Amino acid sequence: MSAVLSNPAAAAAPRRSQGVWAASWRRLKADKVGVFSMVVVALSLLLVLAAGLGLVAGDWQKETGVPNAPPTFMGPAPAEKAGAIVQPKGPNVDLSDIDPLAPKYAEWAERAKQYKTDEAPRAQTLPFGADRLGRDVLAKAIKGAEISIMVGLLAALVATVIGTVLGALSGFYGGKVGDVLEWVYNVFTAMPNILLIFAFAVVFGRGVLPVVMILGLAGWTGIYRLVRAEFMKHSVREYVRSAEAIGASRSSRMFKHILPNVSHVALVQLSLHVVSFIKSEVILSYLGLGVSVDQVSWGTMLAEAQSELILGYWWQLAAVTGFMAVFVTAFALFTDALRDALDPKLRGLE
Repeated sequence: MSAVLSNPAAAAAPRRSQGVWAASWRRLKADKVGVFSMVVVALSLLLVLAAGLGLVAGDWQKETGVPNAPPTFMGPAPAEKAGAIVQPKGPNVDLSDIDPLAPKYAEWAERAKQYKTDEAPRAQTLPFGADRLGRDVLAKAIKGAEISIMVGLLAALVATVIGTVLGALSGFYGGKVGDVLEWVYNVFTAMPNILLIFAFAVVFGRGVLPVVMILGLAGWTGIYRLVRAEFMKHSVREYVRSAEAIGASRSSRMFKHILPNVSHVALVQLSLHVVSFIKSEVILSYLGLGVSVDQVSWGTMLAEAQSELILGYWWQLAAVTGFMAVFVTAFALFTDALRDALDPKLRGLE
């Protein structure tokens, strides 16, 4: 108390307000569901990074179990009983008159016994079971998560960059620039999104990079529309007019003044598109238009599980469905919490 009285300047100094990102982080930490979802998403991304570096699931193609080995909690599958061998009746037939090589068969059989290959014993059960070739379903699900999540993140980033740049140009400049970009936007939105994705898939082919480009080129329109509206609204505000009055260039006003104030729109749309693009990649790979045949994703696992489910082998379908459900649900909840934390109306700025 005495320190405050002795230093009236300190008492009169105004308290510095929190920054935009600090206030958003404080709001996000107050949301328990959002924090839990963020932890789940962070752990999933760490698992994807470890799979990409080969630390986990690097041997997903190795046939470590017997074909269609059940999960460990079910125990090994019962051994199949061999049917009785029916011995032919009647005298043995000498095949030497019919097949001139018949006398050599016994000699060749003895030689073949000298060349034996040592095959590693296969496990009768695995934690999440095995597929029809004996590959570990858990390792496949982790490797599939790497491909699907990476495609979703990269495609959402491509779509966000395209939509943000084109929306900024259209909303800020308007005029002929806005008319041309509006025409491009109308061309892309005139066709149903799923048909546009299939059309791009036929052109670009299969693979991770083609799928990223397909989804990015087909998914930027929604971000463009929102960013364009925000730039049109902010370009006539006082702080932008003040920057123009002191000689700020158009690019400076666009990307240094307006963009930071509308970045929450692009960030929320980025997170929303990740979930949407993961689902789109799963559909493309399920239909055979996604990743190449030597790769695995959640979509290819679903395609394999379809034929296995008919035979009663359900564990591959359960594993990939569980991984997808956990990540997509956690990411969707995290996106909702992030949107609430970044909403300018909740910050009192609108």
